[in-house]
Amino acid sequence: MPSRRKPRRPEAGGRPTLLSEAVEGRIVAACRTGIAVELAVEAAGISSSTYRRWMARGRAEIAAREDGQAPNGDEDPYVALFEKVRTARAVAAARAVANIRRVADGGIVTKVTTRKFRDPETGKIVEEVTEDRTAPDWRADAWYLERQHRHHYGKDAALAVEITGLDGSEAAQEERVDLTALAERLNKTLFAVQYPDPPELEDGSVVDAEVVEG
Repeated sequence: MPSRRKPRRPEAGGRPTLLSEAVEGRIVAACRTGIAVELAVEAAGISSSTYRRWMARGRAEIAAREDGQAPNGDEDPYVALFEKVRTARAVAAARAVANIRRVADGGIVTKVTTRKFRDPETGKIVEEVTEDRTAPDWRADAWYLERQHRHHYGKDAALAVEITGLDGSEAAQEERVDLTALAERLNKTLFAVQYPDPPELEDGSVVDAEVVEG
């Protein structure tokens, strides 16, 4: 059954709407930064209740049009605001996730050093450029998983732990695990790995370990 539009209420006191192009622009620009909606509308000089009313009108008009009802031109400004804010917030979220992924993967250039010197063999000036890059950071991945997949990786997630008894029987047990503490312990364990000493030759010399970069 097609949805019915609610009668549009005039602005309080019969005043013309406060939703001007300038106000819309300030709201959308603030939303693009990714800040909370309450702060975005405050930056635009609009109350939260007014903003929610505008967004509700835009959402209702979009739903009515999708149900096949004739467009109400009076609601066009609210439809535009709703769609622009939704897009702006999605773009901000995508940009933030991309930055989190960059930190998790590492390789971000933090310093570029250029050194010039004369080649002793050719006598020519040689320019050497070196870059310092960040190492991969597992904490960024953990932060992302905890918030994007809270059911599986949130702090309150329940992990099924399989326990094998001394008699060989197996039992399933669910435990509440603090993933933050678990990640910290894992991090310490990984950095505490002790590698074996290189083998010695018969004459007592040590074989240099070969490092292969993938």
